Amino acid sequence: MRLLLAEDSALLREALTALLERLGHTIAATAQTAPELLATFEHLADVNEPPDLVLTDVRMPPGNSDDGLGAALDIRAAHPTQPIMVLSQYIADTYARELLTLPEGAIGYLLKDRVNRVRDFAAALETVASGGTVIDPDVVQHLLGGSRPGPLDSLTTREREVLALMADGQSNAAIASTLTLSDAAVSKHIGNIFSKLGLSPVEDNRRVRAVLTYLQAASR
Repeated sequence: MRLLLAEDSALLREALTALLERLGHTIAATAQTAPELLATFEHLADVNEPPDLVLTDVRMPPGNSDDGLGAALDIRAAHPTQPIMVLSQYIADTYARELLTLPEGAIGYLLKDRVNRVRDFAAALETVASGGTVIDPDVVQHLLGGSRPGPLDSLTTREREVLALMADGQSNAAIASTLTLSDAAVSKHIGNIFSKLGLSPVEDNRRVRAVLTYLQAASR
């Protein structure tokens, strides 16, 4: 796929470029600041060559705060289906819930440490590019730990742990191994989560939607 890469650190930008090219992708353009990201994206869109995926850091110049995340939201406001993957060294509450609750999907939020798990990182890029949602489990845990009330208040501590692993894309067997539970116990916890959140058995992608249900409530 063709990617627009936004990262202000030259060293990390080069490392990501090398990794992405090794995975078979093409870097259509790069940006070093949030305004440059917006301008570069609009140029690509204007010549009818929008990237298949925007990959951007959260903390970027000129403010060196959440500028990259804000730029991602601006891009999605103008282009509601544009896939975007956000990478961050920290969890930014300011825009994270707003970004992750965009109704069209095609959004990812990963901490940079996850890039070292190359296979998982590659799969996450493909998921987001195809319209799915990927949320780093540490981001999920942070957001679930917030004090604002929401529909997940009825979940037990164990159900919240299971939900975080679900958001990481782990299978029932993997969750059972991580939490030292039986497969039957994991299935029961997941069934309870879906039931408490009112997610229908026929609804697509209930695992991610279970997480987004909380985020949507918490962002109001």
